[in-house]
Amino acid sequence: MQSPEASTAVSPTRISLHLALAAFADEVVGTLARLFAYVGALALFAILALAAIGQLPDLRDDEPSARPGWSAADRSHPAFAVSRLDSSDKTVSYIIFRHPKGGRRDVMRWAGEADQPVAELEIYREGGEFDVARPATADLAANLAAQLGLGSAPPLEQAGLIDTKFGPVALFRPVGAEKGLPSCLGYLKRSEEPALQISGFSCQGDTMPARRAAVACMLNRLTLLASGNEPKLAELFAHAELKRRACDGAAASDWLLGAANAQLRGTL
Repeated sequence: MQSPEASTAVSPTRISLHLALAAFADEVVGTLARLFAYVGALALFAILALAAIGQLPDLRDDEPSARPGWSAADRSHPAFAVSRLDSSDKTVSYIIFRHPKGGRRDVMRWAGEADQPVAELEIYREGGEFDVARPATADLAANLAAQLGLGSAPPLEQAGLIDTKFGPVALFRPVGAEKGLPSCLGYLKRSEEPALQISGFSCQGDTMPARRAAVACMLNRLTLLASGNEPKLAELFAHAELKRRACDGAAASDWLLGAANAQLRGTL
């Protein structure tokens, strides 16, 4: 039988053990609570980051990739080239966009001083995503507005025709260009075989004839680097090269067809 003295001596030890176990349990619970809070914070940041990434296309609506289904093809190689437009200009970018239904857009841009846009050239090889009901000038107006900082796509009016190695090319300008809008010309050329669209804009030149000649010169300097598995594309550029003309000032005036306000007929 245990003596009262022994019972009294054991009790403090048991109390100390219970207190230690309780303190340890509290520490474990506190650590787990902090861990859950940390993981929850990380999850919250991840959700916010994903939400921000999901909004990026809306913030970059000046790029063709912002259109549904289009994405940058970083591993694709350039298929076209344009010799330097002017000794003071520089090529800002050559970006390739692809669509799951087969479309491809090769976009070249140039800028001058202070990175001000000078010109843009886009070669669009149509795929199954091509919408025949969409106006041909809709994307042209949107790109012109985005690159020139116009805020919204301006309505375009016809600005005549120019003759290039690809044949007649339709010109457009923002309505009210003489009322403070940039003096730039948009252009558009479509081909049925192969299914191809060449479009863009140029802000070069101080007068309308000079701006028209600048567009013609840029298109005449456009060359094909690789046609891939598209023999009709190679044939188009081969035939065009036979009509190529120099970009000197004397020849430029011969490329202009009719008056600056020549009317266009048919659907673009």
